[in-house]
Amino acid sequence: MPAVPPRAPLRPPCVDANDARYWDERDLEQELLRAYHICADCRMCVTYCGSFPILFEAVDREVQAGRAHSVERVDPPTIAAVTDHCWQCKLCYIKCPYTPDEGAYEALDFPRLLAREKAVRARRDGIALVDRVLGEPEAIGAAGAGPQAPLVNFVNANRLARKAAELVTGVSAEMPLPPMARETFSAWWRARGGAPVEAVEAGTVVLFPTCYGEYNYPEVPRAAALVLERNGFEVVVPPGLRCCGMPNLDGGDVPAATEKMRASVEALLPHVRRGAKVIVPGPTCGYTMKKEWASYVGTGEAAQVAAATVDLMEWLEQLRRQKRLDKRFERSLGKVAYHASCHLRAQKIGIPGARLLGLVPETEVRVVERCSAIDGTWGLKAAYYEEGARYAARLVEELAASEATLLVGDCSLSGLRVQKSLGRPLVHPVQALAHAYGFDDVLGPGAAEAR
Repeated sequence: MPAVPPRAPLRPPCVDANDARYWDERDLEQELLRAYHICADCRMCVTYCGSFPILFEAVDREVQAGRAHSVERVDPPTIAAVTDHCWQCKLCYIKCPYTPDEGAYEALDFPRLLAREKAVRARRDGIALVDRVLGEPEAIGAAGAGPQAPLVNFVNANRLARKAAELVTGVSAEMPLPPMARETFSAWWRARGGAPVEAVEAGTVVLFPTCYGEYNYPEVPRAAALVLERNGFEVVVPPGLRCCGMPNLDGGDVPAATEKMRASVEALLPHVRRGAKVIVPGPTCGYTMKKEWASYVGTGEAAQVAAATVDLMEWLEQLRRQKRLDKRFERSLGKVAYHASCHLRAQKIGIPGARLLGLVPETEVRVVERCSAIDGTWGLKAAYYEEGARYAARLVEELAASEATLLVGDCSLSGLRVQKSLGRPLVHPVQALAHAYGFDDVLGPGAAEAR
């Protein structure tokens, strides 16, 4: 019978895709079995996603049959299933007591390890069509947003068309697709003439609008620009920005992700070197930029940009702490239900948006800390739609029970789950903040009228 893997790594786990060892399948297998052994002993994360029940059931089956002591006989199909049922929410990492962040000798990073397994498998077997499609929100947005957006949205809302597309692409016909914007953020920014000169009081920041902010939810970066300017900042949106790369990483396409990361680092670096912070309104994009760019790009320049990246609401919360936030609100928001994004929690910055909205007079904020089971592209796949809906049921139930005037959350993709289940949009906290400041037309289509 094979030996039980050790809990301690024989050498530091490889997390650098630029290292040849990262792609060594034998090294990867040894690290997977070591991690599985630690998780099978602990089992704290069994309810977090489908990956852990699949793993534990496979381990228990072999142990109970007397064929293994632990994870020695976990086979390749099980390894693939464990990875494919992970939606990279990162919650297992922030709860795990065996991580490098906790100073544990096990040095376990389960989601990063599964991302490595997906990348190695993609290199060996190719990238699935569904991952190729969902990995390119930038290209899809560029093709669908603009004057043709009403027609594209009409087709995307047609059930027969979606069912046919699901058969070909693997993208779920049940989940709403992000709407295409008639006017992209960049078009609005150019027509506006950029940042007004009189806004420059507190310095300059760079706004990274994200793919979904550019093509699908431009009201989010628009509101971000207005709020940042209201607080005295000049906002810069440099040309040449690309997707953060996370959608490609979800499918294991490291080369495509790295290409986009390098382009954005090049566009952002001059501003960062002049001392500007990079402000990001999307939790997944912000997480990727902070936590992944330096590793995948592998340059000091990427590390420099990553260190200068700040979540939008985190930045505004820092202003509040420094007593620099403009609190001259003109409107209340009524009863707000705030969804706590997993990728904000994974950055260990908590829920700054909820704290800021709580400053608005006559506003009550209820926090709902449940995962949407979307996280990147996983929840949009037909193969996992039903599973994702089951895991997100508590989120939907708590939002419905809140009887809120306004549903708020930092993650636009989580809003798709809410829209599907409750028929109401989830607006970004910066939109709600802009509305409270008195800006009009910032909540976006379909949002409940805030009090």
